[in-house]
Order: sequence, then structure tokens, then C-alpha cells
Amino acid sequence: MKAVIFDMDGVIIDSEPLHTKLELELLEEFGGKISKKEHDDFTGTTDYYMWSTFKDRFNLEPSVEELIEIKKDRFIQNIHEVKLVDNFYEFMLKLYNEKYLLALASSNNRKSINLVMDKFNLKKYIEYSISGEEVVKGKPNPEIFLKAAEKLDVKPQECLVVEDSSAGVIAAKSAGMKCIGFKNPNSGNQDLSKADIIIEDFNELNLDDIK
Repeated sequence: MKAVIFDMDGVIIDSEPLHTKLELELLEEFGGKISKKEHDDFTGTTDYYMWSTFKDRFNLEPSVEELIEIKKDRFIQNIHEVKLVDNFYEFMLKLYNEKYLLALASSNNRKSINLVMDKFNLKKYIEYSISGEEVVKGKPNPEIFLKAAEKLDVKPQECLVVEDSSAGVIAAKSAGMKCIGFKNPNSGNQDLSKADIIIEDFNELNLDDIK
């Protein structure tokens, strides 16, 4: 392994509860309503995919682009509520000190990624980041991970992905990469069974697991 690619929401930051709250509130404002369990099915997918589905299903008045922008603005306004996932930072430092290339590949938007990178001082360690806005097909399509590998100048089989969603795990495995499934209780009941190993805390991992 030469590179480790992290998903952001639910892996680096514990943000899924905030996303869920804002998205369910926004959907209700325009006349739609789904359960938390139904919402969990969209974990790891792009904003465009989710809001396109809701717009068609509930005949929402705003455009998909408008809904995405409203949600994006509200997430950014509430970014102060978001914390790093326990023990992520220490694990990232171990990888960095062992000279692994590090990347972030998130279905979230570019502005939110940049804010998170700045807020938690991650730019020093994470060499490359890619957002859901920078790919044609979102997870479970492998495009986002293949682009990250290309930018890092490594082969897919030299990459390890850390993901908390079933869509993300499928994308990583479809890209020909190894995958650690991170079981974050705030990400809903995600099927991580296709991952090579499943963990509940970054403390469970040591560098031998990565090699």
C-alpha cells in the first residue's frame, strides 16, 4: 500500500447527524417527508442524486441546484457543531509519519471540504482532495477513487480506502482497492460486508493492518 484515501463525512468528521437534521428539515419545508431510516439509504451518495430523487418523488418546487445551495449554506453556517471522529487525527498522523500518501474523496461539496480542511488543519497532511462536484458519477461508481489514485500517481491496487457507507465501500472495491469499513453508529445501518475489514474505532488499526 502506498496511499490511503479517506471519505470525509462519518470518517474524518462526525457530521452525519447534522446532514440528516438539515436535509430532513429542508425537505419538510417544501412539502416532502421521509423517515430517518429512508434517509440512511442516501448516505455516501452525492447531493445531486439525493435531491433529484426527492424532487421527483415529492414534486418539490425549487430546482435541484437551489435545494443543494440552501443545504450547503446551512451546513456551512453550522460547521462549528462538527467535531473530528474520535482517534482519526492520531491515526492520520501515524500514516503521514510513515510516508503514506493521503487523500480525501468525499461526496460533499468543495466549499464544505475546504472549510473542514482549514478548521482541522488537515491540508498539511492530506495531499489531495476531491469532491462530489468534481466527478460525473458519484458513489457507488468508482470514479472518485480512481481520480484520486490518478492524482496521487499510484495504481488502484496500491490504495486503501476508509469508508463508512455501503455506497462508498462498493465504490472502493469496484475501483480495485482495499477497503476498511468504518462502522459509525451515526451513519445509520450501513452494509459494510464487502469491506476487507470492519472497525468501530481507529484505535483498532495498526500499521501492520495497512501494509
